[in-house]
Amino acid sequence: MGTLKNRTLLITGASRGIGLAIALRAARDGANIVIASKTAQPNPRLPGTIHTAAAEVVAAGGQALAVECDIRFEEQVQEAVRRGVERFGGLDILVNNASAISLTGTLETPMKRYDLMHTINERGTFLVSQACLPHLLKSSRPHILTLSPPLSLQPRWFGPHVAYSMAKYGMSLCVLGLAEEFKGQVAVNALWPRTTIATAAVNMLGGDDLMRASRKPTIMADAAHAILTREVAYSGHFCIDDQVLKEAGVTDFAAYRMDPAVEPTPDFFVD
Repeated sequence: MGTLKNRTLLITGASRGIGLAIALRAARDGANIVIASKTAQPNPRLPGTIHTAAAEVVAAGGQALAVECDIRFEEQVQEAVRRGVERFGGLDILVNNASAISLTGTLETPMKRYDLMHTINERGTFLVSQACLPHLLKSSRPHILTLSPPLSLQPRWFGPHVAYSMAKYGMSLCVLGLAEEFKGQVAVNALWPRTTIATAAVNMLGGDDLMRASRKPTIMADAAHAILTREVAYSGHFCIDDQVLKEAGVTDFAAYRMDPAVEPTPDFFVD
């Protein structure tokens, strides 16, 4: 595999979970990480802040800049990008990881929750990508990686939670469009897990049982690393984590299980 040494990544939602795992994997190479997340103060319900994440990145061998940023607000996004470029001299990679979820039916979805998901997921992905692109276009090997599912119009992925599905597929449509618009200039890909991943969100949705039946965030981090070290020509792909790693030569996935005795649970949107 290649390396992300001296590359600069801006990762949204990197204070915990998959975003933090991707940051730490890049940090092991000696990368620079702009941690752009909302959580600046400790939250008793959720682990981690931008400051604890930055400390972990430095401890892992990288450089870090913690920026409090709510991607619903354009001025905060522009400021995070400006500070990252000012600190590290440019930007090579954007990871659109921040996302909101509500697995509710139409009659149980308040419009406030609908607006939150669409503002963070699809609008936030577009906004952060737009803000980063002028700087990515100056990089020798620019990438955008968005954590969103392969596009599918199967009704079963919409019926139980249409509002959430629309918001997540909106992120995937950004991947499809940006990959075509910036073909040959910026690599734009999506990454999605085959199984549930042991994060705070999964814990809130399914508790200890679902956590035990999940894979560790490191599988997504290793898959992201494999994608982000490829050439710009690798673009427009909707990748699944274990398939990416199989292509990279990984044959044993047992180490990624939270509980080796429990079969991981398939995630949404994976046929």
